[in-house]
Amino acid sequence: MFATSSCIPRAVRATTVAAMLALAGGMAGAADLTVEVLGARSAQGSVAGALFAGSTGWPKPGQAVQGQFVPASDKVVLLFRGLAPGRYAVSTYHDENGNARLDANVVGLPTEPYGFSRDAQGRMGPPAFDDAALDLQSDTTIRIQLR
Repeated sequence: MFATSSCIPRAVRATTVAAMLALAGGMAGAADLTVEVLGARSAQGSVAGALFAGSTGWPKPGQAVQGQFVPASDKVVLLFRGLAPGRYAVSTYHDENGNARLDANVVGLPTEPYGFSRDAQGRMGPPAFDDAALDLQSDTTIRIQLR
């Protein structure tokens, strides 16, 4: 015999429906962020991109929620998938020598091209998270120009 909805207690039906909607909402709310990175000086090395979900750890190595290294070219595309809606910021740089870090001179100024989402620029260091942050609610594409 098949159970009909009248055989299932109302509280169980309501809980089951609420759980199914929450599960579907979590999946439906995921978004992808596509980042087009322009301005690599050569095809040497790779372009690194790091995605941050808050000011804590911004933009420190090892603190990103997702990161990528893609072979360098005139236009590099980074794709960050399955993100919950919220505020994110991206930092990128051209790792010309392949050492997996942004090289700097003796006074700490970067010697490799770098950039941030929203074309944010800092003074005497990286920009504030809020200056680079974007509100992600659905699939989005942004561009970052390396400098």
